[in-house]
Amino acid sequence: MAQKESRQQVYTLLVQIGRKAGDGLPKGATGAALLCYASGIDEAEAVRETVAILKQADCAPLDVTGYGTLAEREAQGDVIDPEDRALMMRALEENSVIVAQMTPFFDKDE
Repeated sequence: MAQKESRQQVYTLLVQIGRKAGDGLPKGATGAALLCYASGIDEAEAVRETVAILKQADCAPLDVTGYGTLAEREAQGDVIDPEDRALMMRALEENSVIVAQMTPFFDKDE
């Protein structure tokens, strides 16, 4: 029998978060979008782990959009820069969730 490969893969997730005390978002922000790389057996597990970690970090996850694995993204024609690729490999090696980018939202009326 062949040696079993790790079934873990890294998924690209875009998480929208709302405001919560202690969330660390800038003053006046109404929420944020977080670009995350999360490892998991499947995308559902990666989403569950990401939401759980963000809740532990006093964030309020509202919505998660999955963009697939590295291979799926490349098959769709996405160009992955070396820095993001390195973060994805780190998430896989550490079996972790990495927030690669945070974009705060501000109310246009303010």
